Amino acid sequence: MYESIKQRPDIWDRFTSQGDEFKRYSCVDSYCDFKRHDIRNILSPDVSRAFLEKGLKVALPEDKRFGVCLTHDIDEIYPPLYHTLLSMFHSVKGADLDQFKKHSLWRVNGKQHSPYINFKEIMDIEEKFGAKSSFYFMTAEKDPVRFRYNIEDAGSYMGDIVDRGWEVGLHGGYYSYNSYENIVKEKQQLEATLGSSVIGFRNHYLRLKISESWEILSKAGFKYDTTLGFNNAVGFRNGMCHPFRPCKVGNGEVLDILEIPLNIMDVALFEQAGSFRQAWDISKQILDTGEKYNGIITLLWHNNSFSSPYLKEWKKLYVKILDYCDQKNAWITSCGDIYEWWSNADIDYP
Repeated sequence: MYESIKQRPDIWDRFTSQGDEFKRYSCVDSYCDFKRHDIRNILSPDVSRAFLEKGLKVALPEDKRFGVCLTHDIDEIYPPLYHTLLSMFHSVKGADLDQFKKHSLWRVNGKQHSPYINFKEIMDIEEKFGAKSSFYFMTAEKDPVRFRYNIEDAGSYMGDIVDRGWEVGLHGGYYSYNSYENIVKEKQQLEATLGSSVIGFRNHYLRLKISESWEILSKAGFKYDTTLGFNNAVGFRNGMCHPFRPCKVGNGEVLDILEIPLNIMDVALFEQAGSFRQAWDISKQILDTGEKYNGIITLLWHNNSFSSPYLKEWKKLYVKILDYCDQKNAWITSCGDIYEWWSNADIDYP
């Protein structure tokens, strides 16, 4: 696979781009020029298509046409003040007294009443569609914006998530993407609180250094990563709608970790789209493309999207996407399930 990708300079650039000041791989940095309104192949998985044309066979469980991987980055479990003020304003604007009380009084009523401790609600939504998801929690102490939360505060909630059959993974700290020591420390903290091991990872701010981050994650004991995506757009970051095992830049050595690319992030989607309708049209196009190529489409919806009155359209779109995928008989599940199946399927790229 490594040599096949190197023969495509446009695709190789997507892997080796230096990223922005946060070491994130933005659409503008790699291959999409918004100034010229030239999106090129951002919504086309041309690498996966090339592999399929060369004979790649992908047979999903129960003869499903495509898979949808659901994920949630838990950046906050307690709303920062400006989130609370925004929610209060929109609750008043919408004449929603219950929401106003929920967001204005939780600090008085206690941390357990935080609107962002909504994992049960998210799982209940997904369960209606026979779906499961992955929740990525942070343990890092340092962050360029503010301290996020103590992982011990989330311990019982993570236990509930795992008990229901959903997945808990690590949301690596801002300064962890290129530090083996930091990643190991954060992983150990999460596992100590959870009481079990974790295999999945996504870094905060989507920070990723090719291929150093993958080498570090593999060495730290992670089985998959799902960081490779855009921070300011949606689509196919490296032209693929299938998981793959990355290689070391320079010698092509295959690394012992599976990358499950990220395709749609709520923040990037609604920044790119001008309306709910446009956000749905873009999402539908990506999902239909995944079905066309028997691919895996990965979604990221932050947990605050489900509880913030000013983001109610984000929650509405998530439910609409799940309903659409359910009607299309997609395999809607967690990254952990995708990893287990993909690894056991022993799929080889031509």
